[in-house]
Amino acid sequence: MTTVNLDSLDLSALLCSRVCHDVISPVGAIVNGLEVLEDDNDASMREFALDLIRKSARQASARLQFARIAFGAAGSAGAAIDLADAEKVSRGMFADEKTQLAWSAPQALFPKNKVKLLLNLVMIATSAIPRGGLIDVTVSGDGEAPTLVLKAKGSHARIPPHVEELLAGRPESGTVDAHGILPYYAGLVARAAAMGVRLSIEGDEVTIRAEPVSASAEPDAPAPSATPEDARPTDSEPSDTQLA
Repeated sequence: MTTVNLDSLDLSALLCSRVCHDVISPVGAIVNGLEVLEDDNDASMREFALDLIRKSARQASARLQFARIAFGAAGSAGAAIDLADAEKVSRGMFADEKTQLAWSAPQALFPKNKVKLLLNLVMIATSAIPRGGLIDVTVSGDGEAPTLVLKAKGSHARIPPHVEELLAGRPESGTVDAHGILPYYAGLVARAAAMGVRLSIEGDEVTIRAEPVSASAEPDAPAPSATPEDARPTDSEPSDTQLA
């Protein structure tokens, strides 16, 4: 199957589209709540509008903070990100949602691309249980050779369509659109981090496993156009993941 190489403009456009898709809904809800406050003097409706605004603002902030690490160059000093930050933004993404998150990982700085891969795999795990359930994240080993295991368990669990081909950089259609950019990008990050990703399913549980691969074992797939991990820019700001 032919590998797909996106140029930098297409890749950035599709990632921006994905981020916008994730924040449009809560931002739209904030606008609706403000319109109710302007036009309705009923006390109960105004309280409903304020509650909607508060909830939607938290949701938009959580999604942006998650995307900032999962897709961006944000992080602590150097080319590393604290796994505690990854846990924080992941839990923020699932606040008040039908999906529960269990997290077991060392309190340590890990190379940026390995943490970005972990967050992108969390999103893939979410799509494996469309009706909700439990995502169990386990990180073992050190930052240079970690093992990432995500188990997504829930009703109607399945390996998302085309995700394995997109991770490998070889979509069946020969193209990548906004719906497929997340697993395609996860594959780029995995290869940049010298990690191999495998998916399996047993009953109502999907397992995603990422482990280091040797250079000779890496598949022939498109390499990311970004610079090496230790040469990328970083935000040089505290690791509390506050938006700049």
